[in-house]
Amino acid sequence: MASLKDLRARIGSVKSTRKITSAMKMVAAAKLRRAQTRAEAARPYAAAMRRMLAELGAGTRGQSGLPTLLAGSGNDRVHLLIPVTSDRGLAGGFNANVNRKTRDLIGQLQAEGKTVRLLPVGRKGGDYLMREFSDLIVDTIHGSGGKEIPFSAAAELGERIAAMAEKGEFDVCTLVYNRFQNVMSQTPTAMQLIPLALPANDTAASADAPVYEFEPGEEELLSSLLPRNLQVQIYATLLESAAGEQGARMTAMDNATRNAGKAIDRLTLKYNRTRQTNITNELIEIISGAQAL
Repeated sequence: MASLKDLRARIGSVKSTRKITSAMKMVAAAKLRRAQTRAEAARPYAAAMRRMLAELGAGTRGQSGLPTLLAGSGNDRVHLLIPVTSDRGLAGGFNANVNRKTRDLIGQLQAEGKTVRLLPVGRKGGDYLMREFSDLIVDTIHGSGGKEIPFSAAAELGERIAAMAEKGEFDVCTLVYNRFQNVMSQTPTAMQLIPLALPANDTAASADAPVYEFEPGEEELLSSLLPRNLQVQIYATLLESAAGEQGARMTAMDNATRNAGKAIDRLTLKYNRTRQTNITNELIEIISGAQAL
């Protein structure tokens, strides 16, 4: 049985852990408010940009010589997956959910005879995929490390993806990330970037889709809009992931703080019982000695 000294040390250790997890919860809550505001503000712009390009893509469907970012390479053999995770842990199942979604996609694509390449964003996802699928990784990119995400980070990644697409290094590009729902829920999502995906229920895909006249020319307009759309979608994804990370960390630290409190209660009860047992034993020894005299 543990001594009173050992129990006091364990109680003190758990109390220190509870202070740390409580502080981390408050920090995550403060960061969450800013990250959630930025993610929600980016959603309408990204959705409008995606819908506009989808309508343009439907209007030009079947034409030859379309940009790679719009129509892809015309093949479906090589898939580039870009899983977005965090650089830090202590966020519950936030990173594990993206890793699991990525692993499932890899298995599905390979079962269909496709070639898969990986470009993970974030240290946690990069470390996991390096252990499991090191031969598929093109490169790893560290995320923001908990800092505010500048648009330049999405622009650099977008330029790199566009350059790889123009070189024919892949046929299909898909982002895998956690879409922020609320503090308790982040949904693992796969979003196709290249070629531009047309929603199944989008009116742009119907036979009554409008025909567009481009001014300036179609090639000039799309050459400007498509790279910008790619960067905007990546930026919105990074913001969604950042908000989801803080929400997941806040929830995880709240659970850890509650569990630490329960552990302290159990240890305190055990400490009091042990102390009472020791006192009772000492009283019995004193009374027994007095009776012997």
